[in-house]
Amino acid sequence: MKNRNDNLKRVIVDFKKLTPEILSLLVERYPDGYDDDQIISFRNQHNEIIEAVEVTTHDTKYLVKVSTKLAITMENYDEDDYEDFDNNDPEAVQEPEIEGDDDENE
Repeated sequence: MKNRNDNLKRVIVDFKKLTPEILSLLVERYPDGYDDDQIISFRNQHNEIIEAVEVTTHDTKYLVKVSTKLAITMENYDEDDYEDFDNNDPEAVQEPEIEGDDDENE
Protein backbone atom coordinates (compact mmCIF):
# COMPACT_ATOMS: atom_id res chain seq x y z
CA MET A 1 0.00 0.00 0.00
CA LYS A 2 1.41 3.38 -1.03
CA ASN A 3 1.50 6.27 1.39
CA ARG A 4 0.08 9.54 0.02
CA ASN A 5 3.49 11.16 0.67
CA ASP A 6 5.21 8.72 -1.72
CA ASN A 7 4.07 10.76 -4.73
CA LEU A 8 5.06 14.17 -3.44
CA LYS A 9 7.76 16.19 -5.13
CA ARG A 10 10.72 16.55 -2.74
CA VAL A 11 12.57 19.86 -2.54
CA ILE A 12 15.56 20.82 -0.39
CA VAL A 13 15.39 24.51 0.54
CA ASP A 14 18.37 26.59 1.62
CA PHE A 15 17.74 29.85 3.54
CA LYS A 16 18.60 31.84 0.38
CA LYS A 17 15.65 30.18 -1.42
CA LEU A 18 13.18 30.48 1.46
CA THR A 19 9.86 31.99 0.34
CA PRO A 20 7.12 33.64 2.43
CA GLU A 21 4.90 30.60 1.78
CA ILE A 22 7.44 28.09 3.09
CA LEU A 23 8.34 30.33 6.05
CA SER A 24 4.65 30.59 6.95
CA LEU A 25 4.28 26.80 6.78
CA LEU A 26 7.32 26.37 9.04
CA VAL A 27 6.00 28.78 11.65
CA GLU A 28 2.59 27.08 11.52
CA ARG A 29 4.10 23.59 11.92
CA TYR A 30 6.73 24.61 14.52
CA PRO A 31 5.12 27.53 16.43
CA ASP A 32 7.60 27.19 19.31
CA GLY A 33 10.56 26.47 17.03
CA TYR A 34 11.95 23.03 16.26
CA ASP A 35 14.09 20.83 18.46
CA ASP A 36 16.59 18.05 17.83
CA ASP A 37 14.03 15.26 17.55
CA GLN A 38 12.25 17.14 14.72
CA ILE A 39 15.42 17.55 12.63
CA ILE A 40 16.02 15.11 9.79
CA SER A 41 19.64 14.30 8.89
CA PHE A 42 20.61 12.92 5.48
CA ARG A 43 23.46 13.01 2.97
CA ASN A 44 23.18 15.05 -0.21
CA GLN A 45 24.64 14.10 -3.60
CA HIS A 46 28.05 15.41 -2.46
CA ASN A 47 27.93 13.08 0.56
CA GLU A 48 27.62 16.05 2.94
CA ILE A 49 25.40 15.67 5.99
CA ILE A 50 22.38 17.98 5.77
CA GLU A 51 20.09 18.77 8.69
CA ALA A 52 16.60 19.96 7.84
CA VAL A 53 13.04 20.29 9.10
CA GLU A 54 10.10 19.12 7.03
CA VAL A 55 6.95 20.89 5.88
CA THR A 56 4.46 19.54 3.36
CA THR A 57 1.99 21.11 0.97
CA HIS A 58 -0.62 19.23 -1.06
CA ASP A 59 1.99 18.35 -3.72
CA THR A 60 5.47 19.00 -2.26
CA LYS A 61 7.55 17.89 0.71
CA TYR A 62 10.04 20.63 1.61
CA LEU A 63 13.17 19.86 3.59
CA VAL A 64 14.35 23.24 4.86
CA LYS A 65 17.99 23.35 5.91
CA VAL A 66 18.42 24.18 9.58
CA SER A 67 20.49 27.27 10.37
CA THR A 68 20.78 30.07 12.90
CA LYS A 69 19.26 32.41 10.31
CA LEU A 70 16.23 30.15 9.93
CA ALA A 71 15.65 29.93 13.68
CA ILE A 72 15.89 33.72 14.13
CA THR A 73 13.65 34.40 11.12
CA MET A 74 11.01 31.98 12.40
CA GLU A 75 11.20 33.52 15.87
CA ASN A 76 10.64 37.04 14.48
CA TYR A 77 8.01 36.04 11.89
CA ASP A 78 5.20 38.49 11.21
CA GLU A 79 3.03 37.75 8.18
CA ASP A 80 2.48 41.50 7.66
CA ASP A 81 6.16 41.80 6.73
CA TYR A 82 5.43 39.82 3.55
CA GLU A 83 2.08 41.25 2.43
CA ASP A 84 3.73 43.28 -0.37
CA PHE A 85 5.52 40.22 -1.80
CA ASP A 86 4.50 37.28 -3.94
CA ASN A 87 4.14 34.07 -1.89
CA ASN A 88 6.92 32.34 -3.86
CA ASP A 89 9.37 35.25 -3.91
CA PRO A 90 12.75 34.07 -2.54
CA GLU A 91 13.87 37.73 -2.36
CA ALA A 92 11.18 38.55 0.22
CA VAL A 93 12.77 36.76 3.17
CA GLN A 94 15.77 38.82 4.25
CA GLU A 95 18.71 37.55 6.27
CA PRO A 96 18.42 38.52 9.93
CA GLU A 97 21.09 40.46 11.79
CA ILE A 98 23.13 38.01 13.85
CA GLU A 99 25.09 39.73 16.61
CA GLY A 100 28.78 38.92 16.76
CA ASP A 101 28.74 36.74 13.65
CA ASP A 102 29.69 38.89 10.68
CA ASP A 103 31.26 36.05 8.71
CA GLU A 104 28.50 33.43 8.73
CA ASN A 105 28.04 32.15 5.16
CA GLU A 106 24.72 30.34 5.42
